[in-house]
Amino acid sequence: MWRNLRKLKIFSELHPSLNALTPGRSPKYSYLHGKIRPFGSSELGFCQDSILRRNSEVGCHKLAISRDPFGIFGNSRGYAATAEALVSTSEDDDDEIQELIEEINKEISVEKQPKMVGGMGLGKYNILRKRQIKMETEAWEEAAKEYQELLVDMCEQKLAPNLPYIKSLFLGWFEPLRDAIVAEQDLCKQGKNRGAYAPHFDLLPPGMMAVITMHKLMGLLMTGGGNGSARVVQAASHIGEAIEHEVRIHKFLDNSKRKNALNRTSEEEPDPTAEQQEKLRKRVKSLIKKQKVQQVRKIVKQQDDLKPWGQDAQIKVGCRLIQILMQTAYIQPPVDQMEDAPPDIRPAFMHTLKSVETQKGISRRYGVIECDPLVRKGLEKTARHMVIPYMPMLVPPLNWTGYERGAYLFLPSYIMRTHGAKQQREVVKRTPKQQLEPIFQALNTLGNTKWKVNKRILSVVDRIWASGGRLADLVDRDDVPLPEEPFEQDETEMKKWKWKVKGAKKVNSERHSQRCDIELKLAVARKMKDEEGFYYPHNLDFRGRAYPMHPYLNHLGSDLCRGVLEFAEGRPLGKSGLRWLKVHLANLYGGGVDKLSYEGRIAFAENHLDDIFDSCDRPLQGNRWWLGAEDPFQCLATCMNLSEALRSPFPETTISYLPVHQDGSCNGLQHYAALGRDKLGAAAVNLVGGDKPADVYSGIAAR
Repeated sequence: MWRNLRKLKIFSELHPSLNALTPGRSPKYSYLHGKIRPFGSSELGFCQDSILRRNSEVGCHKLAISRDPFGIFGNSRGYAATAEALVSTSEDDDDEIQELIEEINKEISVEKQPKMVGGMGLGKYNILRKRQIKMETEAWEEAAKEYQELLVDMCEQKLAPNLPYIKSLFLGWFEPLRDAIVAEQDLCKQGKNRGAYAPHFDLLPPGMMAVITMHKLMGLLMTGGGNGSARVVQAASHIGEAIEHEVRIHKFLDNSKRKNALNRTSEEEPDPTAEQQEKLRKRVKSLIKKQKVQQVRKIVKQQDDLKPWGQDAQIKVGCRLIQILMQTAYIQPPVDQMEDAPPDIRPAFMHTLKSVETQKGISRRYGVIECDPLVRKGLEKTARHMVIPYMPMLVPPLNWTGYERGAYLFLPSYIMRTHGAKQQREVVKRTPKQQLEPIFQALNTLGNTKWKVNKRILSVVDRIWASGGRLADLVDRDDVPLPEEPFEQDETEMKKWKWKVKGAKKVNSERHSQRCDIELKLAVARKMKDEEGFYYPHNLDFRGRAYPMHPYLNHLGSDLCRGVLEFAEGRPLGKSGLRWLKVHLANLYGGGVDKLSYEGRIAFAENHLDDIFDSCDRPLQGNRWWLGAEDPFQCLATCMNLSEALRSPFPETTISYLPVHQDGSCNGLQHYAALGRDKLGAAAVNLVGGDKPADVYSGIAAR
């Protein structure tokens, strides 16, 4: 045994990769730094001769060919002893030495082979990986910059309460604040509060007062500088004034509604004043929905007869509401707080005093309301939940290994789209990794599928889009003109005109959305068209269905997306592939052709060969047969692929990159039919073979 260990030691010194074979020994490379002696030295010659002589004894011809097979002659002094040790071994050990030499030769041959990552050379992979990192980091920085600009803009316009994080805080603060306002209003009604705010405190529903208080205070705090503060008097005045205006609007709407009800139930002739009030009420409600506050206040001010509260009463009402909010509103503990630590719940707002020196050197103190720093941090953390700029990846995605481990290199990636649902997120995190392993494998397989842009189809799409759209289901790039207002102010004609204007605006709004969607898809296609290939990382929705994380241009999208995309790695068609290509063409053309038998669909393709060739050669100048298909761009791509194959002397050997889509029919009913061994149901949902596709809905209607 000791002799064998000695031999392992000798060979581990000959080749560093064998150090792992020696128990308890860590790799050492000190001999690499030794002084290299000239080839004419006696020690070097002895070392070489010894190894060559030993090679001839053990019959290792490969080593005998090379003068320096292991590259070990950097330190001749150490390896002369090694050579002597090799020579001194007995003949009984020849077999073991031979096995070790063969292992070394195998390892050398493996090292000489170029390393492959994701089907590409290591050098190319590293170049693409650097580009991928740059693309992800730049996209993330750009998105974060846009978010910060949005945040600043929302705060400057006092729209901070509309931000998602602030809304989530309001959900927690609303009920305690409303209940406290209810209790305060009860005390005011009982006459137990002698404050100047008592006569004005119970004129609004408590829920409305709570919402106004939270919105107004947070709007001021988010515009009060980086520390999130506002003067007490200023905040109280804003809140009190908003409460007074809302009281007036509330009373106006209530009075006009009551008058209208009395006017309807009265047996006398309708009161024109009440009808005018009803019109004003509808007008005010419409303006409120459009958030045109100034116009609402102007109308209400002309109608009500209430005395102004005065600034003193406004400030006292505002101060009391701020005080109640400070007593009931708390900020939730930090997200990164340890679960086993005590909860760090603290008040969301604090009242402090600040001193300011005037120009005359007099120091003045004033009260300030400050929000907890966690509120500001929370706003910054909501950047994680913004729209992440996912793009197709230039290198294969990282394999999924956990809830947020996998897919993109740096962008946040989650295996399930929870949309902020904490329970779903926690359930996925608690699920044993062994149970998720099949899901990981499925998503990894989908993510490692390589795609590329079909440049010929993209060129056709660009030409159609540049000429104004309107072809192949592309939306018209021009808006519908709005109808002109009629000269005669007839009520019936005016109503018709308003409906036409409303309909035209709706059409234009829809066209605008569709144009934006197409521009996004084309932008991604143009950006990726010169790439040899790219990948789509996938994750799951709440039902367990897999979708690409990039939302715009992917293989599950519209006909435009599917037509522009193709596989990056082609395969020869073969006889079955050529047959399926014809079936695929008939399926895409639709119009009832997709309901024929397979032979009928193949015959359809063969009967339209002239149209197929014309579509391929002159997609926009020819007969444009492909535009009659239900999926025109996919049909055109299939025409091009099929034309190339049929014009080849050997169609079966034509390389095809075209995805042939296949889908189940009524998958849920298929499961029911299989579980119940229902032959009739199985035939209706194509679970068993048939001459042509069955349609369960037509079958039910016929029965």
